[in-house]
Amino acid sequence: MVFYWYYRTDVGRYPPGRTAQWFWSGTGNLTSDLFSAEAIILPQGGPLYLQLKRWIEDAVARGAIRPGDALPSERDLAARVEVSRVTVRKAVQHLVRDGLLIQRHGSGTFVAPQQSRVEQSLSQLTSFTEDMARRGMAVRAIWLDRGLYDPSPDETVILGLSPGDRVARVARLRLSGDMPLAIERAALSAETLPDPASVGSSLYLHLDKSGNRPVRAIQRIRAANLEEDDARLLEIPVGAAALHIERIAYLPSGKVVELTRSVYRGDTYDFVAELRVGDAARK
Repeated sequence: MVFYWYYRTDVGRYPPGRTAQWFWSGTGNLTSDLFSAEAIILPQGGPLYLQLKRWIEDAVARGAIRPGDALPSERDLAARVEVSRVTVRKAVQHLVRDGLLIQRHGSGTFVAPQQSRVEQSLSQLTSFTEDMARRGMAVRAIWLDRGLYDPSPDETVILGLSPGDRVARVARLRLSGDMPLAIERAALSAETLPDPASVGSSLYLHLDKSGNRPVRAIQRIRAANLEEDDARLLEIPVGAAALHIERIAYLPSGKVVELTRSVYRGDTYDFVAELRVGDAARK
């Protein structure tokens, strides 16, 4: 779909706070306020790029700009709003970083598709595969690594390894359809997992067969900004918000069996915990 933008010089002078009007001609259905003849009035307060950012966010929130809609070029949008191209670029960069907009090389800037969020309970110890299956979601994995290695210092300490022991590492990119959801990197002793390549769709189901499935775990969750390698795998901008989760899982004996460090997309996951009043408070 190609749009031809042009400037009208016959619309007269505009009231204070209003911009010049831009119109389009061509083929296609455009119902978005951004592409209409209405002048844009930016919300007041703060730098211009933040005003433009808030205007676009509001337009998306009220459905005036819909997922998949294309924004005008940087030059046209700057003229449309009567700001500099630097201002437009800075606003768009922040919105891309927030996940509201996406940029496709050679195609332009678009409103990002709406992502359905996944709620994961923090009160149950389940594998990713089992958790998604209960939700009726079809998931798949792309293997990033399956092998035996010399352990790192923290793997040695956390897994209780002895000198000369090796560690099994399995790393996967988890997807629902074509959308990446998370990166999982698990480490176990080679005694527990002597053949990492034999792991199928679920690590926990594999451990269950050998009687090494964990029964409890401690998880630590923190917010972080994605670095380049993980951002590329998750197909979101470098610096975007993500959830980093470290899980240390235990056997019934109390021995640590698994150390997993995962990175979840911040725009697709909600972690939910049920909180109850303690017994001491009820007495």
